[in-house]
Amino acid sequence: MAALWGGRFEQGASEAFARFNASLPVDWRFWAEDIQGSQAWAGALADVGVLTQSEAEDLKGALGKLASQLAADPSPLHSSSEEDIHSFVEAWLIGEVGDLGKKLHTGRSRNDQVATDFRLWCRKTARQLLAEIYQTLEIMAVLATRETGTLMPGYTHLQRAQPVTFGHWVMAYAEMLERDAERLEDAIKRVNVCPLGCGALAGTAYAIDREKLAKELGFERATRNSLDAISDRDFVLELLQVASTSGLHLSRLAEDLIFFGTGEAGFVKFSDTVSSGSSLMPQKKNPDALELIRGKSGRIFGAMAGFAMTVKALPLSYNKDLQEDKNGLFDALDTWSDCLLLTREVLATIEVNKEACAKAAAGGYSNATELADYLVAKGIPFREAHHMVGVLVRIAIEQQLPLEALTLAEMQQVSELIGDDVYPALDLMAALEKRCAQGGVSLVRQQEALKAFHGRLAAKAVRRANLEDVDAIVQLIGHWAGEGENLPRSREDIIHSIQDFVVAEVDGKVAGCASLYIYSTGLAEIRSLGLNETAHGKGLGQAMVQTLMDEARALKLRRVIVLTRVAGFFDKQGFKVIFKDTLPEKVMKDCKLCPRQDNCDEIAMEHRL
Repeated sequence: MAALWGGRFEQGASEAFARFNASLPVDWRFWAEDIQGSQAWAGALADVGVLTQSEAEDLKGALGKLASQLAADPSPLHSSSEEDIHSFVEAWLIGEVGDLGKKLHTGRSRNDQVATDFRLWCRKTARQLLAEIYQTLEIMAVLATRETGTLMPGYTHLQRAQPVTFGHWVMAYAEMLERDAERLEDAIKRVNVCPLGCGALAGTAYAIDREKLAKELGFERATRNSLDAISDRDFVLELLQVASTSGLHLSRLAEDLIFFGTGEAGFVKFSDTVSSGSSLMPQKKNPDALELIRGKSGRIFGAMAGFAMTVKALPLSYNKDLQEDKNGLFDALDTWSDCLLLTREVLATIEVNKEACAKAAAGGYSNATELADYLVAKGIPFREAHHMVGVLVRIAIEQQLPLEALTLAEMQQVSELIGDDVYPALDLMAALEKRCAQGGVSLVRQQEALKAFHGRLAAKAVRRANLEDVDAIVQLIGHWAGEGENLPRSREDIIHSIQDFVVAEVDGKVAGCASLYIYSTGLAEIRSLGLNETAHGKGLGQAMVQTLMDEARALKLRRVIVLTRVAGFFDKQGFKVIFKDTLPEKVMKDCKLCPRQDNCDEIAMEHRL
């Protein structure tokens, strides 16, 4: 097919320029998004009378056929000589439906077309990466829980400082990745606007309903200014910045673990599946997965810095420089995904040497601050206590002893206020327990932090239900109705009340559901609560209940009830036991139809808001 822009030219592009100008080797990744956008544009053109409804359906059908072919075999994308993915799709379409295919580009420019394709692809990929971050956080939560009581030294300046636990160390990096997830969620909001219909730069001459078009493509809204919409690549920079920050966090994690795995530290042992050996030294086992994570973070940052330089002085509106927006982002996001995957594999298979960790914590005078605090409790000003402990540390170093091995007489050289009660104060586990302020390393605070962390992870797995979830909801309710835990509900009923449901996802699949039913009296009921048996213990049930309770508050409801056989679960959510006869709405609606109405073992509970 001739170039889309060739009519004004007497001569064709040179071979060198055609090769230099072509972007199909890069933007072929957009094939699904280009087809999706083109199908939506066909519908929009029919709405304004440029196409008949029949023509629009023919175009959509042909584009759907191309999508099926490329999904089965994408090799034509790599062997084509077309300039870009837009030319490829249009050429195929014209070959399939003839002149009708030439009508599709009416009122549309490759400028708004590529901006739309790119945003669709970025939205999809960012959501996938968000799921990968949360998968990584789940593994961190398991590791942190397992190692909550594993004593190890904490470091400042790479010198042993104060005792912490391995679990507390893991959770420090979980905090970083959780912030990365928050940044990515926020960035997706600005990705999720639609530039289609902005034309080359000044908008389209056809009365396209751009808001309707945006909704059809799943965007939050249409862009507001055509000049900005065409040239805006802030979303690319923002995704690169989020990826760079997360890459730095993964690099720091990798560096810590590389040190922990050295023969000098010996805190951890890595699985053979994430390690490699030496071609010369048979004894070597190298942490190459972690070293590559550390190295590839620089590659991600380089993509961000490079594209920032590309756009730093571009005038409005579109310039061909923006063709350079894709290669770096594709590589950066691919690399970030790979780094997250390998981080999960390392953390899921790591072995922690508790003895080596505890020995290192005991050998670094990490209880010196505890001794200073002990002296402060005896009435000595902290600065004086600090100096006294420094003297005792020097004495202990000279004798190659830990502080707690010094005799009472030696300790009393600096202060006669030191008594036998000093030794319990120097115990490292006792030192941990003293760090009891919020965010501290005491076991109670760690357990609180892990509980809250699990709750946040579970809440992220809960969302409003949609019609694509109906089959999964039907299956869940049917299973628990068969177990006698829920009332059965028909598929038709679930479809009609889908807006009442929330679902919980595990690995992208619906694993739980619950609904909030509002009676005409204003009473509300949590109904149809159920989880896959494999999804128990993740806090998903509590998260769904809390989501529905938040909705009830937003609706200014005053009472939420539930009939349940697991009263303990709802008691923890703030529900209190009540008599069933105080619920005439429930009795009239469901109980009179229930086969167990005369032998009911469910407990009625309510939560007053």
